[in-house]
Amino acid sequence: MFDTHLVKPGTAVRLAEMPTEASGFHDDRDTARDEFRELRAELADLQYNLYAEGRRKLLVVLQAMDAGGKDGTIRKVFERVNPQGVRVTSFKVPSAEELAHDFLWRIHKATPANGMIGVFNRSHYEDVLVVRVDRIVPEEIWRPRYAMINEFERLLTASGTTVLKFFLHISLDEQKQRFQDRLDEPSKRWKFSRGDLDKRRQWPDYMAVYEDALSHCSTEQAPWWVIPADQKWYRNLAIARILVGTLRRMELDFPDPEEGLDEIRIE
Repeated sequence: MFDTHLVKPGTAVRLAEMPTEASGFHDDRDTARDEFRELRAELADLQYNLYAEGRRKLLVVLQAMDAGGKDGTIRKVFERVNPQGVRVTSFKVPSAEELAHDFLWRIHKATPANGMIGVFNRSHYEDVLVVRVDRIVPEEIWRPRYAMINEFERLLTASGTTVLKFFLHISLDEQKQRFQDRLDEPSKRWKFSRGDLDKRRQWPDYMAVYEDALSHCSTEQAPWWVIPADQKWYRNLAIARILVGTLRRMELDFPDPEEGLDEIRIE
């Protein structure tokens, strides 16, 4: 379960050679949905336990091309989880205040506290992705950031944060279909902008910079998974499996209650 789609540390990633479809991993959509529902219910229980224990935290990082499914993943996977225990942060174009600080400043502020699950919709990886493709900063600025990101994530894990990172891998054809679906459905047109087409034309450049980020920054303490995401049902299942499996392995426990509670009777 954990090795499926895992980018092992030191691996040179080639996204063109990695699947975007569920075929070969799961072929029964109905069975997958049943398993997903069970995992989603268990995730809610495990989140409750994490919150009650109050000693550790979980950070989930989601990256993808436009229309890759980040919003849908968050909505579907965390649907049953108590919103008090989950904080979703979407990182958009930095503000003037954020640009006046180092690139990790706005990220560090959003990392989860004890007992919490933090979900990043985009993340600190934008600072080795879009800044390269659009040539916002020179190489002497972005290249050292790989090591800085690894050290930052090592700091988080040393402080009790489990870090899981998912690249939602869709094909160029699937992105085309999803863009067209947004244009065809009036209630979804707000999701589309002409700028999305500019990013689409830069697809080869983005694949190259994603490959570098995944290759440089999948580490033992903060691994990357490349999730085949053309089929939303498999995407959700694969991520739910990893989340639930990770929380199980944490062997969460409830805090000890006050002494003498067995003797209390409510009148």
